[in-house]
Amino acid sequence: MSVLSSPHFHDEAKAFEYLESIVWADGVVCPHCGTVDGRVYDLSGVRSKPSKKHPKGKVRHGLKKCGECRKQFTVKVGTVFEHARIPLTKMLQAVHLIVSSKKGISAHQLHRVLEISYKSAWFLAHRIREAMRSGDLARPFGSNGGAVEVDETYIGQKKGAEVKRGGWNHKHTVLALVDRESGQSKWFHVASAKFDQIQPIVLDNIHREARLMTDEARVYKPIGKRFAEHGTTLHGAGTYVDPIDRTIHTNTVEGAFSIFKRGMRGVYQHCGEQHLHRYLAEFEFRYNTREANGINDRARAGKALANIVGKRLTYGGSNASA
Repeated sequence: MSVLSSPHFHDEAKAFEYLESIVWADGVVCPHCGTVDGRVYDLSGVRSKPSKKHPKGKVRHGLKKCGECRKQFTVKVGTVFEHARIPLTKMLQAVHLIVSSKKGISAHQLHRVLEISYKSAWFLAHRIREAMRSGDLARPFGSNGGAVEVDETYIGQKKGAEVKRGGWNHKHTVLALVDRESGQSKWFHVASAKFDQIQPIVLDNIHREARLMTDEARVYKPIGKRFAEHGTTLHGAGTYVDPIDRTIHTNTVEGAFSIFKRGMRGVYQHCGEQHLHRYLAEFEFRYNTREANGINDRARAGKALANIVGKRLTYGGSNASA
């Protein structure tokens, strides 16, 4: 028996029951009127209108009716899965494949494994990435005086940008913060690695009592003065760990970047700037819910599914920037 042998990956009715147990863990919520755990009727056996493909109509699994507003709904309404025509069993398989693949899984691979069209696989992957995006206002990193690493990296190429030898201006800039104590991270797509872009993010997301860890980039010098301590390592001189204080380094965030770059270059290969924020959300989510933080693949998939509520992504909207 494999993980993908679970009933909710193959039985549509079981798939709806599984998703309901996660989304409605605290009681059924009507997506139309917002009533929580009110009068709800199960409309079992209801079928859709007959069609050429389904002469007797298709069974509408998980269909319910709210006793307050009298409107029908399923657990998919009001989530990233709303109006999706792909069977829920396959969408749950896609969620598990994406969250359990350390460096990601391409839309072409999903298209072959799930036996759906490439366009459907590509859009489904973006729906799942949208669910991975965190909208919570977590407390600032380093609240207990712990070390927080900050670094930037460069990926891809800006559309129409001139490629200059030895420079980074033609690439997309990604800024990442990693809290060593909690093992959590935050990833941002910024316009450039200049002071006015980096300072607001660092100050908004890191507690002033924290120990700030960066490389020797000049942009961090004035920012570092705002924190309890600012440790730097001279990467240009080949020093990656301070020889006196071994806690001064940025190796943790560099390790996170290595996974990100291997995934983007080896699996996805290309990413338009309008989609980069979702790919960052994907890698941030998997990093924050990794095995080292005590979360296995099954639990990670559950966390991703718990975040689908209140998020919508249309095919045309998937090409819009954040």
